Amino acid sequence: MKFIESVYEKLKRHPKRIVFPEGDDPRVLRAAQVFYEHQLGVPVLIGKREVIERVALAEKVSLDHVAIINPETSSDLPIFCERLERLDRYKNFGFRDSHAIMVNPNYFAAMMLQYGLVDGLVGGVSSYGGSLLRPLLQLVKRFPHADVVTSAMIVALPDSTHGDDGVLFFSDCGVVPDPTMQQLGSIAVQAGMLARQVFGQKPRVALLSFSTKGSARTASTEKVAGAAIIARELATKLNFDMAVDGELQADTALVPELAGIKQVGGLVAGRANVLIFPDLNSGNIAVKLVQHLGGAHVYGQILLGLTRPAAELSRGTHPDEIATVAALVGLQAIEYRKLYPAEETEGS
Repeated sequence: MKFIESVYEKLKRHPKRIVFPEGDDPRVLRAAQVFYEHQLGVPVLIGKREVIERVALAEKVSLDHVAIINPETSSDLPIFCERLERLDRYKNFGFRDSHAIMVNPNYFAAMMLQYGLVDGLVGGVSSYGGSLLRPLLQLVKRFPHADVVTSAMIVALPDSTHGDDGVLFFSDCGVVPDPTMQQLGSIAVQAGMLARQVFGQKPRVALLSFSTKGSARTASTEKVAGAAIIARELATKLNFDMAVDGELQADTALVPELAGIKQVGGLVAGRANVLIFPDLNSGNIAVKLVQHLGGAHVYGQILLGLTRPAAELSRGTHPDEIATVAALVGLQAIEYRKLYPAEETEGS
C-alpha cells in the first residue's frame, strides 16, 4: 500500500530502536524480521534468550541484528529498581517488591522507554487490556499540555478518496471511556498532531456527533461543540496549525456534497482527515465496522499524550500490522520534539 510504503521510506532515513515486551510471541518475531529487513531500525525483544531462540527456530526467523534482553539478568535491573522506588507510588517498596515488578517485561520495557534506551515501544499482542497501558502511565512522563493520555487508530481505506488518499485518523477508540469536554478538546489536538506528523500537512479535524451545527441540542451535542472551541484554543496556545470543526455528523465531515447541502463551510466539512468520536463506545464500534465490513486496514492503538512514543496493539494483530505500527512509532520518535512544545522529557 502507498501509505505503508511512505511510512517505511521516511523511517529508513532515520532508523529507530523499538522495544517489543512480548519478544517470544511468534507474530512479534516475524514482525521484528520485517522491521529489520526494511531497514527501519533495530528491534529489541524482551524475554528469555533460550525461549526466543527456540520460537525463532520453529518460525524460521533470523535473529541477526535483533537485540534480546532478559530483565531477570539485565545489568539495568538494579538501576531500574532504584528508579521505581523513587516514584511516590512505590516509595515504600523494598528491593524485593520492586524487583518483582521490574522483571515484568511490560514494566521493564516502559522503563527502557522513559530513560531513552529505546526510541519507541510496541506491545499488547498477547496481553489483556491495561497490562501494557498501566506501566506506561506509571513510568513514562506526560506532556504538560495533555489533559489525558489517549489513542488513535490509523485507518487505510482501499480505493477511497476520503481523508488523505483513503487514510483517516480515528480517536479515541481504546483508552478514555467517556471524555469530558476538556478532555475531548485535548484528544482532538493530540490526534491532529499525529496526522500532521504522518502526512506533514495541515490536519482537518472533525468532532463527530449525531447532530450538525445545532440541528439537535442535547448535553452530548453541546459537549462536542464546546470541545471544538477548546481544541481551537489549545491549538492556538501551542502554536499548532490545524483546522477543527464540530459538532458534525460523520457524512457531513466526509462527503463534500452533503456538506454543501447542509451549508457547512470551512476547511473541515466534507474534507476531514481526523475523526474525533464523542466516547469510547462510538469510536471502538466505528473502527471495528470499517475494518470488518469496509475492508479497511487498521493500525494502532497509537498512544498519545506521553513524552515517549508507544502503541498498544490488539491481541488479533498479525505480523505485518505489528511491523507497520512499529514503523509509525519510529516515525513519531523522529519528530516528537517538533510536534510538541520543547519540554524536558528525560527522567530524573
